Amino acid sequence: MHEWMYVPTKQNVADDGTKWQGLPDLTSQSRWFIGPYFLYCSEEDWPRSPQSSHTAELELHPSVMSHFIAPTSVICVDEYSCWDRIVKVVALLHRFPSNCKLKLLKKPTIVGPVSSQEIKVAESYLFRQAQQETFPDEVAHLRRFQDTSESSVTAVPKSSPLHQKSPWLDHYGVMRMRGRIAACDYATDDAKYPIILPRDHHTTRLIVAHYHHKLHHQNHETVINEIRQKFSIPQLRSTYTKVRNNCQRCKNDRAVPRAPIMADLPLARLDAFTRPFTHVGVDFFGPYEVVVGRRIEKRWGLLATCLTIRAIHIEVVHSLSTNSIMALRNFISRRGKPQTFYSDRGTNFVGANRVLEEIDSIIKEEELMKEFVDTDTSWTFLPPASPHMGGSWERLIGSVKKNLMAILPARKLTDEVLRNLLTEIESTVNSRPLTHVPVDDDSAPALTPNHFLLGSTNGSKPLSNADDSGSVLRQTWLLSQVQANRFWKRWVTDYLPEITRRTKWFVHTKPIEMNDIVVIVDPKSPRNCWPRGRIINIHLGKDGQPRSATVRTTSGIYERPTTKLAVLDVRRETK
Repeated sequence: MHEWMYVPTKQNVADDGTKWQGLPDLTSQSRWFIGPYFLYCSEEDWPRSPQSSHTAELELHPSVMSHFIAPTSVICVDEYSCWDRIVKVVALLHRFPSNCKLKLLKKPTIVGPVSSQEIKVAESYLFRQAQQETFPDEVAHLRRFQDTSESSVTAVPKSSPLHQKSPWLDHYGVMRMRGRIAACDYATDDAKYPIILPRDHHTTRLIVAHYHHKLHHQNHETVINEIRQKFSIPQLRSTYTKVRNNCQRCKNDRAVPRAPIMADLPLARLDAFTRPFTHVGVDFFGPYEVVVGRRIEKRWGLLATCLTIRAIHIEVVHSLSTNSIMALRNFISRRGKPQTFYSDRGTNFVGANRVLEEIDSIIKEEELMKEFVDTDTSWTFLPPASPHMGGSWERLIGSVKKNLMAILPARKLTDEVLRNLLTEIESTVNSRPLTHVPVDDDSAPALTPNHFLLGSTNGSKPLSNADDSGSVLRQTWLLSQVQANRFWKRWVTDYLPEITRRTKWFVHTKPIEMNDIVVIVDPKSPRNCWPRGRIINIHLGKDGQPRSATVRTTSGIYERPTTKLAVLDVRRETK
């Protein structure tokens, strides 16, 4: 204290920056920059303290000091996710002071992998730490009675949750439960006196997860039994369920696609009072072998479906290349030009659309070939690997195949026979009922696609004895229009209620989001080879629900429907 000198208040330079009286003098020659004036004099002329010139008495104030020791853990258990790893780390931490002592004694230190005894000591330390953090009062009571003659069974008060377990401390200081099978010679010491662990501690979760991984994420009852052989954990099944729900591998194995609610039917399915085959879905089926001379060739079928009245048209195709556009031209020539084509992303369909677009551009530039292609026809492609979106024609392809297999002869067909069979099947499928088939009343037969194409189920019409006068022709034309309107009214009243209900995907599910990690479900891929990726783009339907998404994987970028994307829960668990 003798090194400190006294400065009077009026000569305190620090006050110039805080205690202003008027405008402060902050010029370069002020004392704020050059210091107090007495510093330029000899030390004998410096101001002295009014109390003493050599010592300063300390001012004592009444105070209360509280001293306590907070137990701190050497290692933070919450930072580890593997029981074997944390046991090894604790064992190495315990080895360090032993090696320091051995170095002082000039003895060889312990090196190499941890021994079984070191693992035992490390595990005991982790058990004691978990018990001390959760049951500090019980541990203190047991330590107090441990060295006395009183029984440690009665050391824990009745208000403790461990009272019924009759706890005691072993020679490692670990709290164990005193069981009732001590007389059994075949039981291990751990089974006779299991270690008590709290159910909500991270150490307990690590131990349960260790057994869960040890038994390959299966055999759940065996896991429970193995844990009970060594530990006493309250509500063990509940703890094990939480561990399973947070296991990343188990979450990946349980991941399934979350299909959004079934979408509303598009306008193409509901466009009443329009010409048949205004909205068409097309697809190929086959191949089938035919005999051409002495060789065998393959033929495919092109099925065009009217999405509104559910009628079909079949063309025989010789290849699946872009040249199959000729089959589409045959269909257009017979059924008329549709407004919209719907199909999958087959290379032949994509190529045919490209050809149509090129022809469309030529027409716009040179006004040529107007009778060949309709410039108003558009093509809508479904996302890859989404056959459920083309169910309107996929279901009918199944019907055609079933009928063809029923009448297909054993010998090889010719082109003429195959074409005839497909035409017969086309007529049969178009005569199927779309509405309820009446049992008692035959006055109103079931509505079929042929009613819109031919005027009746099989195309037969009553003969008319009327003459060829203009009035009769006009009446016949009006009668056909009335009949067509009658079919459409029945289509609205009888058929629409049949397709209004949803057959699956009834409720709203959590939609997929950007940057979700997903597994692309592909039944054709080998086992355990489904690609994983991240969603980089989402395609919404008219109802705002995501119907497909673009996924980036290590092998490329794919577009898949949401019914083929299983979202993985890979977010870190928050506590």
